[in-house]
Amino acid sequence: MMRKFDRFDLECLISRYLEYGELGYASAIFFMGFPRNQVSWMGFLREVESFGLEKQMVLEGFVQLQSKGVNFDEVVLVMVLRICTVLMNERLGFIVHGGLIKRGVVDSSEDTRVVSALMSFYGRCVSPDVAHKLFDEMSERDDLSWNEIVMVNLRSGKWEKAVKLFREMQFSSAKVYDRTMVKLLQVCSNKGGLEEGRQIHGYVLRLGFEANVSVCNSLIVMYSRSGEVETSRKVFDSVKDRNLSSWNSIISSYTAFGYVDDAMALLEEMERCDFEPDIVTWNSLLSGHAFKGLYKGAIAILKRMQVSSLKPNTSSITSLLQAVAEPGVLKIGKEIHGYVIRNQLWYDVYVETTLIDMYVKTGCLPYAKKVFDTMDEKKNIVAWNSLISGLSYAGLVQDAEGLMSKMEKEGGIKPDAVTWNNLVYGYAACGETEKALDVIEKMKKNRMEPNVVSWTAILSGCSKNGDFKNALKVFFKMQEEGVSPNSATISTLLRILGCLSLLHSGKEVHCFCLKNNLIRDAYVATALVDMYTRSGDLRSASEVFWSIENKPLASWNCMIMGHAMFGKGEEGIAVFNKMLEAGMEPDAITFTSVLSVCKNSGLVREGWRYFDLMRSRYGINPSIEHCSCMVDMLGRSGYLDEAWDFIQTMPLKPDATILGAFLSSCKIHRDLELGEVAWKRLHVLEPHNSANYMMMINLYSSMNRWEAVEHIRDLMRHHRVRVQDLWSWIQIDQTVHIFYAEGKAHPDEGEIYFELYRLVSEMKRSGYVPDTSCVHQNVSELEKEKLLMGHTEKLAITYGLIKKKGLDPIRVVKNTSICSDCHTVAKYITVLRNREIVLQEGSRIHHFKDGKCSCNDSW
Repeated sequence: MMRKFDRFDLECLISRYLEYGELGYASAIFFMGFPRNQVSWMGFLREVESFGLEKQMVLEGFVQLQSKGVNFDEVVLVMVLRICTVLMNERLGFIVHGGLIKRGVVDSSEDTRVVSALMSFYGRCVSPDVAHKLFDEMSERDDLSWNEIVMVNLRSGKWEKAVKLFREMQFSSAKVYDRTMVKLLQVCSNKGGLEEGRQIHGYVLRLGFEANVSVCNSLIVMYSRSGEVETSRKVFDSVKDRNLSSWNSIISSYTAFGYVDDAMALLEEMERCDFEPDIVTWNSLLSGHAFKGLYKGAIAILKRMQVSSLKPNTSSITSLLQAVAEPGVLKIGKEIHGYVIRNQLWYDVYVETTLIDMYVKTGCLPYAKKVFDTMDEKKNIVAWNSLISGLSYAGLVQDAEGLMSKMEKEGGIKPDAVTWNNLVYGYAACGETEKALDVIEKMKKNRMEPNVVSWTAILSGCSKNGDFKNALKVFFKMQEEGVSPNSATISTLLRILGCLSLLHSGKEVHCFCLKNNLIRDAYVATALVDMYTRSGDLRSASEVFWSIENKPLASWNCMIMGHAMFGKGEEGIAVFNKMLEAGMEPDAITFTSVLSVCKNSGLVREGWRYFDLMRSRYGINPSIEHCSCMVDMLGRSGYLDEAWDFIQTMPLKPDATILGAFLSSCKIHRDLELGEVAWKRLHVLEPHNSANYMMMINLYSSMNRWEAVEHIRDLMRHHRVRVQDLWSWIQIDQTVHIFYAEGKAHPDEGEIYFELYRLVSEMKRSGYVPDTSCVHQNVSELEKEKLLMGHTEKLAITYGLIKKKGLDPIRVVKNTSICSDCHTVAKYITVLRNREIVLQEGSRIHHFKDGKCSCNDSW
């Protein structure tokens, strides 16, 4: 008696035939035995592929069996249609469909598996419209057919239609399959369909799918990709039987938005729950640290990953390279490059393009060029654009344009919007705004429509170059072209307005951000903090800063520097301490801000402590900026000998910034001997810098050394050094009023002087004594008093009192340091007129209120 083969026997027999390359016999056994034993057709195809055999030949075996007169039932034909769908074999699918029509199966069969298989075949291989026609012609629709038609629309990208059918499906009482629900949520994630996703979540709860881990994992991802991280966490917390995918989904949700501390806490919890992190977990954490620019944290993650016996893959390496792509971390970037070479990861084009980007951002163009040259035929447009970007940002725009031509001629790759935008930025950053606009016109001629990135590139370039006036013109032109600004445009615009101290315009942009929900962008919020501090509104800056949920390091740095500008030492240090409590690691810019706080507030002991802490705990080597802060702090506080010793022993060669800060301190404390030593060095380094000459004139005149003053003036004439124009300005309504020390007078000059003389008379009755030492001319005391009256900041403040009614602060911007007499006058005015005054001079801001200044008379 012949033994009946079970499923295990058939699978073993199939495997043995495949092992010997006999695909025909294996296929025959598979098709003939399928109706009884239900051998997995997907498993069979995978096994065929694993033996290096051609999967299409499986269907040829089916055709041969049919030609020999073997008749298959609907079960086998449905399975063959599924294989045709996976292998995209239209011809055989049509033949099978034709055979089914001849048998009358499609019209009469109550088994909807046949029609569902046909819908799947036509939806993938021909057209979703044919699948819809088959669905519409069905007399009875069951769970399978409903789920299939929804999946057909999802696979073809018609997600709105799929959601609509899903709703209809609920009314028909058909049961939705797990895979359909998961796919629906995945599509909502990718298409930004938060509202649709929420509706599907409602069905999940109503239909009892909340116990399904795959569905819940899809909900976590859907909410996080829509920016609803808190909702993602709620879904995660509600899952009882979590799997590894659940943990990875929530960790990647946090890292995608830079919440690395929360992600690390989840990692610890995950390990306590006996789940071992896999490569996906570690790569999510690496990408989160890269997003935040926390290269030390990224390296620590890599070490933990290696301890767990997991080898970094190409995704791990690209995240690491992105984390170290910043100035000062080139050495670590080179070490990672060495790892790439040793482990033969250079074959991956994404790794190579990220290497180029890393070398570009760390300012090492020769290495970027070397990596680019080794790519040969693998060079894609990303690689070309990375190098073109590096050349443009380095100011080598002609070289960048030459490389773009080479890309098209030799590489056969046409420039895209990124290529053109790199050139736009390069020209704008070099101060050639007209050439940047010419590139915009070239884009149009090449049928490449300039987008918001193109215009933002010009704005960024102008901002970097300090060409703020042209930047505003470009922004107005951008609006004329009908291009709507994005978050990057707004951030750049806010920086420009901050540099110009245009507070009213900055507030209008703030309103725009609130109206368009851009305030949720941490970098837009940081730009607002920067704008408000630069414009002298520390209160508004603080309000915006503390409202930022996930504060990036840049926002902390801005807030600390804001307090430094106002001379608020204790408040600045308090913000720094809160930053450390929040788990943020300070960088070189943070310490520049903290040392500026100490410098501007006379906190010498604290300044030394942070300078030592920067090196000992955080491994940050002092830069010229850090050293300049220390010299300025020591010098202004009267420790001139210590400041000079610091200059003599500092690890870097003192530049004009260092010596200029020291000379300024010598001027304040009238130390002629050390001042002349600094002046001699400065004169060699900067023979045409008028500020240095003026400091020496001030120092000599304060000691009545008028011959020496004339000698300095002779040197200025000899070197043709021109003193910069001295001015102050104030904005009344929408008009900026400028007051010059020399040249064109203000039209309301008479009214201004009349009010100022009246003010001075009142002040004298209150005890004011003019500080004539601020006048550096050899004239009488009476004449000096008259000259003091013409100081531009006094005129601007007085004009503000005349024209600005109400109790709003008088805001004045000055292009040079305020003298001690004007500083005293401003304090008196706040008492006599009960008005606050905010005066900005360079990087310092004085907030006068009730007879006191925020700087505590230390500037």
